[in-house]
Amino acid sequence: MGNDDHLTYYQSILQQGYTRRDFLKFVAFIGAYMGIKSSALGQVAEALENTPRLPVIWEHFQECTCCSESFIRSDHPIVADIILDKISLDYTLTLMAASGHQAEAAKHATMEKYKGDYILCVEGSVPLGDNGNYCCIAGKSAVDILKESAKNAKAIIAWGSCASFGCVQAAKPNPTGAVPIHKIIKDKPIIHVPGCPPIGEVMAGIIIHLVAFGKIPELDNMGRPKAFYAKRVHDSCYRRPYFDAGLFASTFDDENAKKGYCLYKLGCKGPSTYNSCGNMRWNGGISYPIQSGHGCIGCSANNFWDAAESFYSRELNVLGGNVEWNADTIGKIALGGVAAGVAVHAIAANVSKRKLLKERIDSGIENEKNIKE
Repeated sequence: MGNDDHLTYYQSILQQGYTRRDFLKFVAFIGAYMGIKSSALGQVAEALENTPRLPVIWEHFQECTCCSESFIRSDHPIVADIILDKISLDYTLTLMAASGHQAEAAKHATMEKYKGDYILCVEGSVPLGDNGNYCCIAGKSAVDILKESAKNAKAIIAWGSCASFGCVQAAKPNPTGAVPIHKIIKDKPIIHVPGCPPIGEVMAGIIIHLVAFGKIPELDNMGRPKAFYAKRVHDSCYRRPYFDAGLFASTFDDENAKKGYCLYKLGCKGPSTYNSCGNMRWNGGISYPIQSGHGCIGCSANNFWDAAESFYSRELNVLGGNVEWNADTIGKIALGGVAAGVAVHAIAANVSKRKLLKERIDSGIENEKNIKE
């Protein structure tokens, strides 16, 4: 199949022992996560069949490596092979076998050979305090390494909330002067993929989008891919009906918590956090924090460490109004004393539904015995 440098993704997959059927199943798998139309799957397959592997340099700065850990634990085995082994991941301190001078030589060789064509992935924030001396690698500060690596990059992917927004390192009082990548690099397109960490399939989907369509995905006003960050966690939460009905857990171990009631009153930030957790979930699509019994802490939101009083404080201004007032006042009146956090739109929906049922009864369309409250 020729020199490894010129292998396409499809050729690389076949060399790993996968079949064409495996390949097409992978295309459908990742396409579904990317939210693309079924008619575009052929374009994705064709791109992976004909596009040479994409050179990638993956830098690590102030972070805990959770983004890398999430990536390598993707639900689909081809994700690991195609992304980690088979896209010419020429440099990553966590996953590469080489170290020291060999590792640095591999990175600079890629930067020179693929000038203007490689993708720079960055994990972690960059400290500016004390002239950058809080984070140094191979005798260079993180800020100098970032500028050098970004100079000839085609695009930059900021993995996780550290690289995207600063995260815990930039939380008050920010002793190292940590900043996200976009505060330093101003002349390159940057894709923000926040989360602590982001979901592995989200990370894979962004790489595949770059390969298949030759451009960065559509981004929102915070630089996040809309395919994965267009909806709130609240919108896809399986506990949402309990929120609308005004049924809440008051403590993590009360009877309502055991019944799976909404965790809003325990500080869940789902109503204001944009991410795909409820749709894609974690650990092979099995669960996510809310499903495990803990509220969303808003880890994909900008400044989430400092934005709220604590991870367990209730937000008041969500869903276009004062949820606290709606829950504890309107909810009691409209729902006959049910302690809750029901939004105005939910009340309207219930009123409308009851009105419709009454009309059906009056017109003889539906018998009383078929009405289920």
